[in-house]
Amino acid sequence: GHPQDVANAVVFLVRDSDYISGQVITVDGGRSVCL
Repeated sequence: GHPQDVANAVVFLVRDSDYISGQVITVDGGRSVCL
């Protein structure tokens, strides 16, 4: 991934994540999709 990918995940957590708890958010540029 790129630094902007991490920044986008942080913005999501700050703004839109009202009910997220106990989750691992993988920021890997989509590599885990291929697994």
